[in-house]
Amino acid sequence: MTTNERAPEGDRTLAANEDRLTMPLVEAMETQRAVRKVLPDPVDDDLVLRCIELALKAPTGSNGQNWEFVVVTDRAKKAALAKRYRQAWRIYGGIGRRISKGDGSMNKILDAVQWQVDHFEEIPVLVVPCLKGSRAPFVPVPPMAHSSYYGSIYPSVQNLLLAARSFGLGASLITLPLWSTISARKILGLPVSVQPACIVPLGWPRGRYGPTTRRPVGDVVHRDTWGSQPWK
Repeated sequence: MTTNERAPEGDRTLAANEDRLTMPLVEAMETQRAVRKVLPDPVDDDLVLRCIELALKAPTGSNGQNWEFVVVTDRAKKAALAKRYRQAWRIYGGIGRRISKGDGSMNKILDAVQWQVDHFEEIPVLVVPCLKGSRAPFVPVPPMAHSSYYGSIYPSVQNLLLAARSFGLGASLITLPLWSTISARKILGLPVSVQPACIVPLGWPRGRYGPTTRRPVGDVVHRDTWGSQPWK
């Protein structure tokens, strides 16, 4: 266990925790995980803004910097997003339970998501990364066009997640509350020219960070063509 594995106790202001950003990058990357169970305790606005400030250091397509971030702390707005989340989760969660029946590891993940769904209004901060500019959703385009569009926001989201990890904040990347873009725009007051991409719930974690389990690199790397796996 490292000194950064638990949420800081006592002074949780940015000034008292700025030095936590000196966590080695490899430590942040190796211990980063989706932390869904968080305390209802408030998160200092300055900490959230610092995380977003670091998110803005990420690259964007053509250096367009066409991002916007909506920070949601209003309980009524969180409740409105929670309603959409629960509607989507009733479908996807049910499917997940049926598929993973008997799979203890996957059911543990589903339990964590269920906790987040049930307690969504209690999460202190929701950060909603958005993109400015139309993605022409009703016009047939190659799949790569969608990948290119969202490629201008997800590097910044990863920066945000790593910054949160360094501060000891629990965070995860979710999209189900945004299944209805029309509803999300109404809740957040977004114009049609702004597309919500995901939500990053932030809070002080319940419990500790733990090691992540991942497949060996040799199992997922192919040289030159699919199936050629010299490092397996």
